[in-house]
Formats: sequence, structure tokens, C-alpha cells
Amino acid sequence: MKEKQAIRVTLLLSCLVLVTNGKGISYKRYGEDNTRVLPYRQVKKTIQMKGGDIYDCIDVNAQPSLSHPRLKNHKNQMQPSYFPGGLDMESQLPHYVSEVQPYIMDCPIGTIPILHNNRSGNVEHSIDGVNSMDIQTEAAGIRYYDAVFGARAIINVYEPRVNKDSKDLSAAWLQINNGGGEHTDRIGAGVEVNPSFSGDTFVRFHISWTDGLDKKSCLDHSCPGFVQVDHKSGLGARLQHVSVYGGRQFAMTLSIFKDEKSGNWWVAYGKNNTPFGYWPSALFSFLNYKGHFVFWGGFVQGPTVSSNAPQMGSGHFASEGYGKAAYIRNAQILNENNKYVTPEDNVKLDHGTSNSTLYTVDKFEADTPGMTIYYGGPGLV
Repeated sequence: MKEKQAIRVTLLLSCLVLVTNGKGISYKRYGEDNTRVLPYRQVKKTIQMKGGDIYDCIDVNAQPSLSHPRLKNHKNQMQPSYFPGGLDMESQLPHYVSEVQPYIMDCPIGTIPILHNNRSGNVEHSIDGVNSMDIQTEAAGIRYYDAVFGARAIINVYEPRVNKDSKDLSAAWLQINNGGGEHTDRIGAGVEVNPSFSGDTFVRFHISWTDGLDKKSCLDHSCPGFVQVDHKSGLGARLQHVSVYGGRQFAMTLSIFKDEKSGNWWVAYGKNNTPFGYWPSALFSFLNYKGHFVFWGGFVQGPTVSSNAPQMGSGHFASEGYGKAAYIRNAQILNENNKYVTPEDNVKLDHGTSNSTLYTVDKFEADTPGMTIYYGGPGLV
């Protein structure tokens, strides 16, 4: 048993290696006085959200993401050319669990909301980052090693405690990779508490991606590339509700899938599969056709994870089960026939934790609706 756990840990660590209309938008890096003005980005409307977040409604065809050199002359795809087949996720959400989404915004059609003070530049963010003096990572969940064209899951949403003054984060995440070593393309989406990025300890909706060729990692709109099309939700948005330990439970449906016609990788959320945006295939050298690794679960990352590890999931161990421990439910892969299926080959499938003292997994099941696992823990308390 100990030998099997050691193999799982080894596998995990090896694979987890205000502005006025008509003027430019000014983005300020947290803790800095300098600003980066992006020219020609027209503000159609400014929205202040509950809690103080400020979003600018930007012309969807003039969003900062389109300044990426590989997206020159890129024509926005406003919706997927198709939605993959498979089980209806709405019917799979238990009646005692409530669907949660990011706060709804009222940007005009043809615009997208972009959060003020969005951090710019390279942002290390992945469950398989290489541990170093500056960045340490721990993860717990399910991993699948084979060709995939998408993945989806229902993610139980909690708000784990993370030290506000740290540069650590704690996430519930869905990620797809392809490549190897330093040259690995990654795309991911989920919810997380990330104080150094957002400036607070609220759980928020995020996406991330890594250009394996240039070895550059990005979170939300921290650098150009991800094309947003949804005008009702924004990256970095707070969630409407979070689960309560021993009380009401909330979950978010997420999917990442490759559009067979355009080649773009789409993110959709909610029981109605609302298209949020996509990574153009031109961004990648290794993910331009398919993925070869999927992760569903939780991870923590940052410079003090080894000395002051934050909570993961609900902050409680997986053995406590429903209503007390966080879960991933209905986890599936998208196969070459554009159908969501539950992986059946146990050789290609693994679940575990990189540090069972801090975080655990339990109650893993795999059936027709998908895989289920409980995960998480208190970290170093």
C-alpha cells in the first residue's frame, strides 16, 4: 500500500513539474504606482460591483488579448461551432446542490467586462509547476494521461483561507496539458483565492495558460492571448455564493473543449454551457491539436507553501465527505469522437495527493456520469 502511494506521489510531482469614455484604460499593478496604458481600447461603460470591483466594458474586437503577435488579423469567434455530445450536466447536478456562477454584469452586447487593476506580465500558475525556492506546489485530485480533446466537471466551491499578505494561492481547478518538461502548453480554468493577484481573499473565477515554447505563464488578462466573448461575466469576478462547512453547498460546472472546426480551445460554464471565451489554437505549439494530460482537483502554490501551507478545498480532509470536504463530480474527458466519456483504462488514470499530511483524497468513484473524488485539507495550521 505504501509502495502504491509512493508511486502516485512520484507521478503527481513529475507530471505537475477610473477612466472616462474615449480615453485609454489604465491598468495598475498591485503595490505599484506606475501604470500601463493600453492605447485604442475604448471604454463603453464602467461598472462598480458589490464589494468594490470595477469593470470596464470594452469593445470585444478591441480587447487587450488581440495585441498578441500571433493573433495579428485574428477574427473573433463569438460562439463555438458546436457543443460536444454527452450527458446533460444540468440533469447530473444533485437536487441538494445549488449552481453558482460569477456575479452577473450588464455590459452591452458587443463588449466584454475587464477588471480594473489587472496585473500584467508573466504569472506562474499551474498544478505542474517545477518546485523552486520561489514557487512550491502541492496538489490533490485525479490525473489522466492520454489523448484528449476536452474535459469537464462539476466543482464544489469553497473559499479556503489563504494568508492575505502571502503570495500563495489555493485553487479548485481543471487543467489540460500537452508537451513535455519546460516546453509544456497548459490551459486551465476554475476558482481560487489568490491575494497577491486580486488584492483580497475572496474566491474568484480565473483562467490560465502557459505557452510552452516561450515558457510564459499568464492568468486572466495579465498578458494577451485569451479571447473573451461573454458580456455578462468577467475574469477575476467573485462568485455569487460559496459553500458553508456543514451547510448549504454550491457548485460550478466547467468545461474546456476543442472546437473541431476552428481549432480553438473553449471555456464554458454553468448548467447551460455558457461560452465564456477561448484560447486561439495559434497560441500553442503542442496544444494546437489535442491534449495529453488532464487534472481535476485542488492545488496550492506559492513561495511559502512548504512553510505556511494554505487550506485546500474546504480546509478539511477528504474523509469527512459531503457537506464538509470539497469534491469534484462528473469529471469526464472529451474523446476523438467529440463525446464526453468516463475514462475506463486504469493504467492511464490515477488519483492521489502530493502531500498526504497536509491534503488528502478519498471516496474516488468512476461510473457513467463521470468520476467523483473528495479532496483537500487544512494545510499547516
